[in-house]
Amino acid sequence: MPRLKNKVAIITGAAAGFGEGMAKRFAEEGAKIVVADLNVKDAERVAAEIGHQAIFVQTDVSLKAEFDELVAATMKAFGRIDIMVNNAGYTHRNGDMLEVEEDTFDLITAVNMKAIYHAARAVVPIMDAQGGGSIITTASTAGLRPRPGLTWYNASKGWAITATKSMAVELAPKNIRVNCLCPVAGETGMLAQFMGEDTPELRAKFRASIPLGRLSTPLDIANAALWLASDEAKFITGVALEVDGGRCI
Repeated sequence: MPRLKNKVAIITGAAAGFGEGMAKRFAEEGAKIVVADLNVKDAERVAAEIGHQAIFVQTDVSLKAEFDELVAATMKAFGRIDIMVNNAGYTHRNGDMLEVEEDTFDLITAVNMKAIYHAARAVVPIMDAQGGGSIITTASTAGLRPRPGLTWYNASKGWAITATKSMAVELAPKNIRVNCLCPVAGETGMLAQFMGEDTPELRAKFRASIPLGRLSTPLDIANAALWLASDEAKFITGVALEVDGGRCI
């Protein structure tokens, strides 16, 4: 039997990278998918590639009103919400922390932090009424082993990890599990920002810091998220799962 049969999943930042990987992997396991992203062209493409069991909703996760519209569209299309994946993320360019402009800092906190708050307020009452659910956030190894050059991004992901653990304890009586993923740098659109620039030399340097010898892939992250979302992980909550090839050791 498909592991997510008849479950409905909202995935933010699902037009590319880790989010696209999760959307397609969840769909393979029977879930109905809401592809939420600001990028309409690629969100439409991902939903179309998945097929009839997916819709896309243009969403700015930093805004409460747009999150409310996302949830309303999901309920209209599918009638329930079983899985909420907070995957949308933003970062500043790797470099001096004092050179990050305030508007960039504000966007990082809005997308990486405040969106989790908006999501919780929108979906927790629905999940509670249904008897439970699963919330998953894409955090980062940066929140566990921060390195110079990405200080404000690192801090936002540390916040996400702490929020995950606190939410898990508070929502456990409602049978709502809350977990997060901590990927190492991967083949996504933000890789050049993480490294400062994308060159063969910098890629080799990043790979050398990962014991298993490669960057993460969307499928790596999707498979981990699939397990956390499935009933196989029904006793797992409050976990920051390292999907990092040993990077955090």
